[in-house]
Amino acid sequence: MDHAELTTEQVLKRDIPWETYMNTKLITGTCLQLLRRYDNRSESYRAQLLDDDGPAYVLVFVSILRDIFKEETVEYVLALIDEMLTANPKRARLFHDKSLANEDTYEPFLRLLWKGNWFIQEKSCKILALIVSARPKTQDGIISNGEASNSKKKITTIDDVLKGLVEWLCAQLKKPSHPTSAVPTAINCLATLLKEPMVRSSFVLADGVKLLVPLIAPASTQQSVQLLYETCLCVWLLSYYEPAVEYLATSRTLPQLIEVIRSSTKEKVVRVVALTLRNLLSKGAFGALMVDLGLLQIVQSLKSQAWSDEDLLEALNQLEEGLKDNIKKLSSFDMYKQEVLLGHLDWSPMHKDPMFWRDNITRFEENDFQILRVLITILDTSSDPRALAVACFDLSQFIQYHPAGRVIVTDLKAKERVMKLMNHENPEVTKNALLCIQRLFLGAKYASFLQA
Repeated sequence: MDHAELTTEQVLKRDIPWETYMNTKLITGTCLQLLRRYDNRSESYRAQLLDDDGPAYVLVFVSILRDIFKEETVEYVLALIDEMLTANPKRARLFHDKSLANEDTYEPFLRLLWKGNWFIQEKSCKILALIVSARPKTQDGIISNGEASNSKKKITTIDDVLKGLVEWLCAQLKKPSHPTSAVPTAINCLATLLKEPMVRSSFVLADGVKLLVPLIAPASTQQSVQLLYETCLCVWLLSYYEPAVEYLATSRTLPQLIEVIRSSTKEKVVRVVALTLRNLLSKGAFGALMVDLGLLQIVQSLKSQAWSDEDLLEALNQLEEGLKDNIKKLSSFDMYKQEVLLGHLDWSPMHKDPMFWRDNITRFEENDFQILRVLITILDTSSDPRALAVACFDLSQFIQYHPAGRVIVTDLKAKERVMKLMNHENPEVTKNALLCIQRLFLGAKYASFLQA
């Protein structure tokens, strides 16, 4: 059977020759005794054994993984541990029992991440993440296995484990070991581990943030929705870490998060993205970017829906208030620019305000007349009559208020596009196209006599 498709249930049906291992001194008599009591028993019976003598069983499992390298046996023991932790994740604390202070409980799993087939890698990753998360916290920080003991032998520290895990997880996101399971497994593990400040630091240093960005996209199937949710959970955790925020600011993360919150129907996805956007709102240029990308309208639309999660409703309210504050800070030209760049042209007051055009006419020269170019593109591409009419009008205003307006608009080849719209079926478009052409032909000296 393909090892990539093995299941825990299939592996646990195996009959492992424990007596042979004892005869060859790979396991002790005590190990054999414990294994005979545990092997092939019901879940309730095993649960009782773990309640009574959990650390002893952990020691048995870790010893086998340390000393025995036969693939079928390694898979079997990993399946036993996986089953034990899946039934009750709190059992991960058993790996940190004081009686195991001199044992290197991390090393076998860390080694198997790189040495084994996919079944072994996946189980080792899942088990390590659970063990790491369950380690005891102290007033002074964290005790790692072995570090509280007087043992002379080199024991794998928590730093070794976290760095090794991050390295393996990034490797899976770059070049997955399994075509369908590797990326979801890596993201699931990261969503647990990024709660650790050290993991956030290691992940950013390993250039891992960019590996998340392609996974932030609207999802449809149940599996892809879960992957999207856990990816966004990773981004939310990283939004608390300044160096990660700096990277997020230079990537396409924000537009993709906004597209996800706009199109998602799953409450947990909308919630985690809303919480992430709320965290980013006050950082750097994120607030202005969110305004540019039309997030306020999306948030207001989301607020009108029936959500049950109080954290989500609170995050939407805070986003709405924050975005409104950002809009107040933006100048009228910034608001105009946002309207044009989004292609959402409407008859807002600034279009027909002479003071707006007099005060801001030189700003139209920015970025090689970017705004004019976008207005001309709208004439070519928009099917919205209102947007076409406003674009024609704004071009005519530019011709009137800019000293070289006629020359610039002619050089940008706007005349042909506007003339096509003089035969448009919508009278508002026709009227403003005609006004623009008249101003183009008459020049600034006479253009002021033409009224919209």
